[in-house]
Amino acid sequence: MKSKKVKVFAFIDSQNLNLGVRSQGWRLDWRKFRQYLRNKYSVSKVYLFIGHVAGNESLYAFLQECGYVLIFKPTLSRHEKNKVITKGNVDAELVLHTMIQYKNYQRAVVVTGDGDFYCLVEYLEGKGKLLKILTPTKHYSSLLRRFNQKSYIVRIDLLRESLEQKKTGIRGRSKP
Repeated sequence: MKSKKVKVFAFIDSQNLNLGVRSQGWRLDWRKFRQYLRNKYSVSKVYLFIGHVAGNESLYAFLQECGYVLIFKPTLSRHEKNKVITKGNVDAELVLHTMIQYKNYQRAVVVTGDGDFYCLVEYLEGKGKLLKILTPTKHYSSLLRRFNQKSYIVRIDLLRESLEQKKTGIRGRSKP
């Protein structure tokens, strides 16, 4: 009798991940990160929640080529001190799609350090569906700290050596 493979999905708060990694002075190699999720946690489907900004179509195409399923949130822009600030809060979309897909996966990897996801993470843990929480840095919400005691937390900043985008001179893309 064959053992059935556990289906693992990942749900990524792209803004939290991107800003967290950049605050540490490096850029994430999205292709390597997708491969890491596949190899380390057997993630078959990765939902990337991202604000939609006109002009970023080549980025979106690249992310899809890497294997991410993009879920877009409309963004709002406002002027603040001679700068344009663009916001695209994806929290509600991430929670909604995690629940829409609930019956399609056995385990979930949630990528964020945001305490707004505490209720989702707590629910997934209670149902035995939480595999890991990947936080961008050591500065993640204190609401998620209790999950560290149960070894759910994995800090992405500690994986910098293997996940950092290396400059190659070819438009800043990393080597395959």
